[in-house]
Amino acid sequence: MPNPPTSRDVARLAGVSQATVSYALTGRGTISAATRARVLQVAESVGYRPNLAARSMRTRRTGRLAVVSGPTLDHQLRVLAGAGEVATAAGYAVETRTVDGDVEERTARVRELAAAGQHEGVLTLVPVLADVLTDLGAAVADRAGESVVVAEATFDEHMRSAGDLADAGPVAVFVETLLAAGHRRFLHVAGPDQYVSARARRDAYLAAIDRAAADPATADVVSLGVVGGTWSPEDARLAVQALPDDAPPLAVVAANDLLAAGVLRGAAERGWSAPGDVVVTGWDAAAMGAYLTPSLTTVDVDFTEAGRRAMRRLVAAVRGEPAPRQDAAVQRIVWRESTGPLTVA
Repeated sequence: MPNPPTSRDVARLAGVSQATVSYALTGRGTISAATRARVLQVAESVGYRPNLAARSMRTRRTGRLAVVSGPTLDHQLRVLAGAGEVATAAGYAVETRTVDGDVEERTARVRELAAAGQHEGVLTLVPVLADVLTDLGAAVADRAGESVVVAEATFDEHMRSAGDLADAGPVAVFVETLLAAGHRRFLHVAGPDQYVSARARRDAYLAAIDRAAADPATADVVSLGVVGGTWSPEDARLAVQALPDDAPPLAVVAANDLLAAGVLRGAAERGWSAPGDVVVTGWDAAAMGAYLTPSLTTVDVDFTEAGRRAMRRLVAAVRGEPAPRQDAAVQRIVWRESTGPLTVA
């Protein structure tokens, strides 16, 4: 069985000294970002994993990070996978801790975890009180043995999407693109109001319609309002059934793909063609959307990238580096047949 790669192997392949490899993996010393990235890439490509126990004895650093989450489902697991990917590439072992209860109870658990000093940093994906968080404007080296604690507004207290994951910017793009294609009658089928993401999509829709009405070029826009308020496709179908006979041509912005599917079913039952009489957008990039007739225009949310972004921030905080720029998009529109022929920038 071949011997596992060592730091000497990484140094040789990256064309740097062993000290530079150590600096890249621990965040200590002064090396360029490009050199650190090259070393980490080589370490990942050869499968090098630092000896965390030995590192801890030498540097008093544990090489361990913790991610605090609530009960995990598919979306949350993808966020955790992205966070773990970045931590491993940066030379850290990452552990996941599940916490429950109200914000005070979660904060107490995070505070205990930080005070134990077993992790160099703690990333919490669930809301906690601000007094447990590290002041990232201060020197993190002076934290008296406690872990750096960074919070990302990734989920709310019920593990529903929040923060960047709930950004509703694509709704405005939907409305603006459909306006440019000549559509003037719109409807929003909303999700439940207790979801941050559903409220954000509703508000983005209303704001986009208001902007269109204030623009002389699109002042003839008409909104048939906001209907729904659940994630039930049956409710979306019934909402379409309740529309007046003269509703088409109509552009429907649905809060997720299930609602969009209900809209398409309701339109078909009324004899309205899609995308002829009705065009529809969804959200979530559910696998079934590509197989509907017509295939569904939707928003693909990259939960794994959201986890990467959160962990990059923690790693930077632990190393005392500036917060990294987050250039990668978390959301991307997938244009398909349900919105008809469009000119998309």
